[in-house]
Amino acid sequence: MALPCCTFARVSESDKARNEANKQIDKLIEKEKRNFRSTHRLLLLGKGCALSNLTIIGAGESGKSTIVKQMRILHIDGFSDVEKKEKIVDIRKNLRDAICSIVGAMPNLKPPVVLKNHENTPIRNYMLEEASKNDFDFPPIFFSHCRQLWGDAGVQEAFERSNEYQLIDCAKYFLDRSMELGKPDYIPTEQDILRCRVLTSGIFETKFTVDKVQFHMFDVGGQREERRKWIQCFNDVTAIIFVAACSSYNMVLREDPNKNRVRESLELLGSIWNNRWLKNISVILFLNKQDLLAEKVKSGKSKIETYFPGYATYQAQADVLAEYSDEDPEIVRAKFFFRDEFLKVTADSNNGRHYCYPHLTCAVDTENIRRVFNDCRDIIQRMHLRQYELL
Repeated sequence: MALPCCTFARVSESDKARNEANKQIDKLIEKEKRNFRSTHRLLLLGKGCALSNLTIIGAGESGKSTIVKQMRILHIDGFSDVEKKEKIVDIRKNLRDAICSIVGAMPNLKPPVVLKNHENTPIRNYMLEEASKNDFDFPPIFFSHCRQLWGDAGVQEAFERSNEYQLIDCAKYFLDRSMELGKPDYIPTEQDILRCRVLTSGIFETKFTVDKVQFHMFDVGGQREERRKWIQCFNDVTAIIFVAACSSYNMVLREDPNKNRVRESLELLGSIWNNRWLKNISVILFLNKQDLLAEKVKSGKSKIETYFPGYATYQAQADVLAEYSDEDPEIVRAKFFFRDEFLKVTADSNNGRHYCYPHLTCAVDTENIRRVFNDCRDIIQRMHLRQYELL
């Protein structure tokens, strides 16, 4: 008769231990909930370490990941020597992709472009047949071949027509430095890393703290097949940072050769702005790549009105021209034309709960991003106040 009593005692002790463990888990969960709530409350009180969740979105190649890199430079510790060395292969791949894209496109342009120095033909063939291989190991001769081809007038002519095919924005930057990239002791600079293009696939979180306010920034891929993942980043989001590349007004998508890139961004912003689940979330709009937009306007080779007929009659407001009186008025006109095009999409403010805050940005310019983000911090705090109905 003693055996059943012993078994019952062991079972009771096991249940008791399990119940105690469950209680401890419940306490931990409740503590996490309190911490989450108090985190936001601390922000509203202006004390402690508060949290802002930011999702940064936009079409492919708009500059989202470059903005995130700038946050690392400005508010974390930048990039370690190990991380810089790890970027060497990606940078050299950018160089390879740039020269192969240009020389590969030359015969397909209408009208086609030929090499001006026919002695460069074997070098072009080397690029297309050898350098383009996935297992290419970047021997020293590759970098001198890049310099040789980049100096060919035909290659330069094809580069000037890069809106007619797909070419990464950093092409000129790295092709101008091809010999430096090939040095055995080459270590990328911060600017090299900012310029380096790597396709974003998935969701990447960056955490940083500014003046006791903690930011979580989520970077998600912008290509169409990546956008289904965006919904995962909208839970408890404080603000959406939408990045649009204004300089791509004369370019088409990689994934759809019939779709203008800026028009895709306009439609994408509209879908975010009018999403019923996001009607109380405001958008910080980064009108990016202003440096490249200015270069295109100055060159006069791709007229904005060819792609956006409304530009032909658009006039910037007098106060805008006065504020930017030290800049080329035609460049100012272009900047604010695209700003106004995006603001048309965000005209409905949902009874004052839904705002769009535009900023002109150059993601590779650290000082520009520093100034813009400092301005945005005040905006983000006001968004928190509205989110908790204290403003």
